[in-house]
Amino acid sequence: MRLPESFYHSVRRRLTEALEQRGLDGFLATSPAEVAFLSGFFYIATERPVYLWLPRAGDPLLVIPRLDEEYAAQQGVTVPTVTYFEYPGVVTAEETLASALSRPGGPVRRIGVGAGLAVGTFRALAGAIDGATLETTDAVAELRLRKFPEEIPFHEAAARICDDMLAAGRALIEEALAAGGPLPREDEIARHVIGYGTDRMYAEYDLVVYTTKLAGGLVYAGPNSALPHGLPTRRRLQPGDTLILSLGAAVASRFVESERTFVIGEPTAEQVRYYEADREAQEVGTQAMVAGRTCAEVNRICLDVLRERGLGDFIRHRQGHGIGLQNHEAPWVSDGDHTVLAPGMLLSSEPGVYVPGHAGYRISDTVLVQDDGPRRLTRYPRDLASNIIEGIR
Repeated sequence: MRLPESFYHSVRRRLTEALEQRGLDGFLATSPAEVAFLSGFFYIATERPVYLWLPRAGDPLLVIPRLDEEYAAQQGVTVPTVTYFEYPGVVTAEETLASALSRPGGPVRRIGVGAGLAVGTFRALAGAIDGATLETTDAVAELRLRKFPEEIPFHEAAARICDDMLAAGRALIEEALAAGGPLPREDEIARHVIGYGTDRMYAEYDLVVYTTKLAGGLVYAGPNSALPHGLPTRRRLQPGDTLILSLGAAVASRFVESERTFVIGEPTAEQVRYYEADREAQEVGTQAMVAGRTCAEVNRICLDVLRERGLGDFIRHRQGHGIGLQNHEAPWVSDGDHTVLAPGMLLSSEPGVYVPGHAGYRISDTVLVQDDGPRRLTRYPRDLASNIIEGIR
């Protein structure tokens, strides 16, 4: 589960060009996603810092805790590496980095860092590295906006697993219905689908790696589903419930989302109305994800479907967001983001309708922007008839 070395060389070459354009002497990666994207080293983020230094001229350098040295070798990381013993330790990670930067090769004056750098880390670095300034830059963020061809097969593999997670969650409910016993709780379904997705990863891939998680699931039914980011509870599903399975999976930390709304039993006219409105908005919004449009324009086209159906008061969030090494990353398919869509961008399309006291409705696909139009990577059925879960009780 590793991209070819040519991928990392290509990414770093393009980063060098971006640094030259911005007049920066190098870029310092400080987050798991940045480090993984630029070097292929995946690690568990703890209090022990990991830094990847990428000079505009010269070789990159990875600063890691000594306890991760063998793990980096196991992953096949080829970037030259230096280690520090422990945190906080006698010699800090920042001092180890500063010592490496003082080697021959010319003074380092302007160091680019990502916008998400923590204040405490910024101060530690600024205090250790003399004579240089740390400047936030979008150089790496821009590179991550459009997926490289080598990344797409990992997203496609994750999409297949994520769709199968939806099927596994549905099957658990159908089995309970067939047995005539109590339906599963929200937390039981969440545990089941997350375990299913995780097991699939370890069954299909050697040396499984990730920056945050392999598989995740938010499960909410009935009135709970009207809370877009509510966590699973111990509430049992009931006949007549609206159920949202909001699932994600990542292969080589390349994420996708596949989310569907189900109805337990024959839907009411009210459920049909809300479901069909959300399905139409999702379809229109997905087809609007074409190169040349701005994120804000696509968001408006999508959510206008709900507004025109008189459901504007039940809109709680944007249409979607970028997906990549993180399950939420730029660009944002939202008002205010005027990023122009381009081939290679990977986006979620997930408009929602949330009716307090009743239920929520959300359908989400992971969509690849291409020259010839949008392509859904996730393919679980979206029509209402396919998402009615029936059984004899």
